[in-house]
Amino acid sequence: MSESNIKRYSRDEVRRMTSETDWQRLRQSGDHEGEQEIDVDWTTAKLVEPAPKKLVSLRIDKDVLDYFRATGKGYQTRMNAVLRAYMEAQKRR
Repeated sequence: MSESNIKRYSRDEVRRMTSETDWQRLRQSGDHEGEQEIDVDWTTAKLVEPAPKKLVSLRIDKDVLDYFRATGKGYQTRMNAVLRAYMEAQKRR
């Protein structure tokens, strides 16, 4: 991409802007328009709270860390998912 559509505004400029959102139409419309894609039985839904994470210090190769950081926000969660997948594969052996 040679051109950028990113524009910078000060806080005062943003405050002076007017919204182009049709808030009245959004308030009047339901949460979903159209036919429901799948049937969901919410009466059997269970709240599953994730276990708290443990803070550790871990030495990671620079290129591995750079790779995951380059994937953007949430890279530590993705690293955890990769480690979990490896752990679960080893348990099945």
